[in-house]
Amino acid sequence: MSVSDNRGAKYLPYIWLVYLAVLFFQPALDPTAGPAEWLAVGLLIAAFLPLYRTALRTRDQGRTVVLLVALVLLALLGSLVNTGASVFLVYAAALAGRLEPVRRAVWVIAALAGVNGIIYLTSTVPLPWRVVLVAPEFVFTLVVGATSIFDNERGRAERRLRRADEEIERLAIIAERERIARDLHDLLGHTLSVIVLKSELAGRMITIDHGRAQLEIQDIERTARTALTEVRAAVAGYRAKGIGGELANARSTLAAAGIDTELHADLPELAAEQESALALAVRESVTNVLRHAQAERVTIRLHGTDDGVVLEVSDDGRGSDAPEGAGLAGMRERVCALGGQVTRTARSDVSSGTLLRVTLPRASGSSRQGETRAIRP
Repeated sequence: MSVSDNRGAKYLPYIWLVYLAVLFFQPALDPTAGPAEWLAVGLLIAAFLPLYRTALRTRDQGRTVVLLVALVLLALLGSLVNTGASVFLVYAAALAGRLEPVRRAVWVIAALAGVNGIIYLTSTVPLPWRVVLVAPEFVFTLVVGATSIFDNERGRAERRLRRADEEIERLAIIAERERIARDLHDLLGHTLSVIVLKSELAGRMITIDHGRAQLEIQDIERTARTALTEVRAAVAGYRAKGIGGELANARSTLAAAGIDTELHADLPELAAEQESALALAVRESVTNVLRHAQAERVTIRLHGTDDGVVLEVSDDGRGSDAPEGAGLAGMRERVCALGGQVTRTARSDVSSGTLLRVTLPRASGSSRQGETRAIRP
C-alpha cells in the first residue's frame, strides 16, 4: 500500500461528518430563526467533534459505553433547540456496533432507535418538517448500526483467523525443527557410531596390518563425506538413500563390527514417506545394536502383509527394558504419524536378545511385491 493510500484511509472517517448538515436544516427553513439558533448549531458541532475523534481512536469497551452515553445526552439536550440533533444517534449506532457480545450491540442500537422516537414525539417542529428531520435519522440509526455490527464482526473474525494462522505457522516451525533435530540424530548417531567403530579397528590394525588400517581410514573418510551429504539432504527435507540402500548399508556396517547378519527382504511398493520412515528405522535399529546389544548375530526381516508392511530387527545380545532414548522415541513418533506402530520386546536376563517390530499400513494403490532374498555376509 502506498503512502497516499494510508493517508486516504486515515482521513476517510471524516467524510461521514457530512451528515452533520442535518443540523443546518431547521434554522435554514425557519424564517424566525436568529443568531441564537445558528450559534446553537455551532456549539452542538463543537461539542460533538471531540467525542467523534475519541471514538475513532478507542476500542476499549468501557470507553465505548461512556462515549455512547455522551452522544445520547448530546442528542437529547441538543434536540431541545434543534431537532436535527437526532443525527448524533446515527453516529452512536455506528459506535454501538463495536460492543461485545453482538446481542448487547443489537439491544443498544434498538434503544437508540427508541431515543430517536422520543425526540420525534417531543419535537416542537410542525409536521411534515418533523418527519423530514427525524425519520431519516431513525432509518439510518438501524441501517448504520446493523452495518457496524457486520463490519466489526468481520474484523473480529479476521483477527481470529490471523491469530490462528500465526499459531499454525508457529507450530509448523516447531514441527519442522523437531523433524530436522530427529533426522540429524538418526543420521549422525548411526554415522558417528560407524566412524568410532572403524577408528578403533584402524587403531588396532595400524601396527598389525598397515594395508587393512589404511583401507579402514579411507572408509572412515567416505563415511564422513556420505554423512555430510545426507545431513545436507535431511535439512532440505530429502533422503539420500532408499530402503534398499539402507539395508545394504546395515549389512556392511554390522559385518565391519564382526556381527553375523541375515537379511530377508520381501519389498512391497512403498510410498515415499513410508520408505523414509522404514529406512531410518533400520538405521536406528542397527545403531542401537552397535551401541548397546553386544550381539553376535542380527536378523533383519522386511516383508509385506495383507494390511501393510512389517520390519523386524532381532539380535541375540543382551536384552534391556531401559527407557526409550531419543532415537527410538523419534522413530515411534515418525511411524505413528503414518498410522503405524513400533514395539520393542526385550528381557533383562543375559543373552535374551531384543526384537524391534515396525508395522505400517499399506499405501493406497500399493500391491506389487518383490522377490524374497536372503543375504548373508
